[in-house]
Amino acid sequence: MLLKLIEENKPIDKVVFYDTGMEFQSIYDSRDKLQSVIDSYGAEYIELKPNEPFLYSMLERKIKYRNKTGFHFGFGWCGGVCRWHTSMKIQAIQNYKKSLNDDYIDYVGIAYDEPHRFDKAKSEGKQLPLVDWKMTEADCLAYCRSKGYNWIEHTSNGDIDLYDILDRVSCWCCRNKNLDELRNIYKYLPEYWGKLKYIQSKIAEPMKGENKSVFDLEKRFEFEDKWLENGNKLRTKDFYNSLKEIYKCSI
Repeated sequence: MLLKLIEENKPIDKVVFYDTGMEFQSIYDSRDKLQSVIDSYGAEYIELKPNEPFLYSMLERKIKYRNKTGFHFGFGWCGGVCRWHTSMKIQAIQNYKKSLNDDYIDYVGIAYDEPHRFDKAKSEGKQLPLVDWKMTEADCLAYCRSKGYNWIEHTSNGDIDLYDILDRVSCWCCRNKNLDELRNIYKYLPEYWGKLKYIQSKIAEPMKGENKSVFDLEKRFEFEDKWLENGNKLRTKDFYNSLKEIYKCSI
């Protein structure tokens, strides 16, 4: 969105980026690459951050139980019905916009194939350039790549473009990642998989629900590799029966 706004010489005074502290390195690389583009256009780069480190909120913050006495430590996994850091992000952006004390045009990069997000954004007075240009998520990715932007992670397994293995590039620890995405992180991004295991070791609740902790999923992925090596196919009745028999659970 930003690159095309600049290409069309649209008015841009400020570019706001919220840093969770838990982004993939390639997100930070893209941010850094854009700095000179933003500066050359005469816009101001604004970076917002949470009031406290993400991992402190996730693992250590003392939190009172809602429906009973006592406390627990850390909000736990972020995602699903408990998107606690999303709320922090939205609040930080809203506070920044209030500080402007002025009328402004609020550009937001919602794509043309995300119609479920249109009404809420428009009701909040946001402008949706990608929707006006009828650019889908795939169009946007192709456009960015044509401008020399890729989301490359340099790993011990070689260079990996995140958009080749993930449906959506959110925080690397987001609980909303589906099984295929987590399998690809395990397979292609071992450094991030190690970080997920560290977090799981600190949180009792399994990342993806009962019998689906990061450690359970690693056992499953290892089993899948051996299953394929023996010439079998995944997602068959025999596969799921063998999986349940080995791990004595439904995963």
